[in-house]
Amino acid sequence: MDFNKWEPVYSDILEDMGFSREEDERAALLLSRMLDPAKTADVSVLHELIEGRDVLVCGNAPGLRDGLLSVDVKRYVVIAADGAAAVVLDSGTVPDIIVTDLDGNVEREIDASRKGSVMVVHAHGDNTDKLERYVPFLNKVIGSTQSVPLCNVYNFGGFSDGDRCVFLAREFGAAGITLVGFDFDDENVTPIKKKKLRWARRLIGELLSE
Repeated sequence: MDFNKWEPVYSDILEDMGFSREEDERAALLLSRMLDPAKTADVSVLHELIEGRDVLVCGNAPGLRDGLLSVDVKRYVVIAADGAAAVVLDSGTVPDIIVTDLDGNVEREIDASRKGSVMVVHAHGDNTDKLERYVPFLNKVIGSTQSVPLCNVYNFGGFSDGDRCVFLAREFGAAGITLVGFDFDDENVTPIKKKKLRWARRLIGELLSE
């Protein structure tokens, strides 16, 4: 992701959500310092998994379980957004990639990590405690941020876990992107989650229309 292209969008998100860029950058620096070279993965792994392949992006809306039954999952590289990982595991598939800010079912994500999932772990201003608690238990970690990238913490674009999955698939040359488990109109969520869903709809819509 060209950060110069992403930065104006990021600034609009911060203003709308009331989040702090300084806190995001502090979290990214913390993650950068925490990453153990023996337990990280090179971004070339993402190229190898995604480039030229059809990608199934799994969001964590209530319809995910049925959505997985409606597709031939084996045809796809599977990218799960945080809490969706547990549902994907329960369906009998280990996600190829999990994009997470560690606020879902982290114990299941640790399980998936041990089974080979690449863990794209996102740092933001509200999850530094979770980074410190859980990152040491993960393997094949790639750090991510929504602010300025660092030497080992990348900005692939996107704001919430679901849209970050889509940006990741596009960034690494997916041949096609199919979404399951997304409900941008879900009324059974908190006001802040509704805002995030509005941003996800906009970001994914704009990206896939390019």
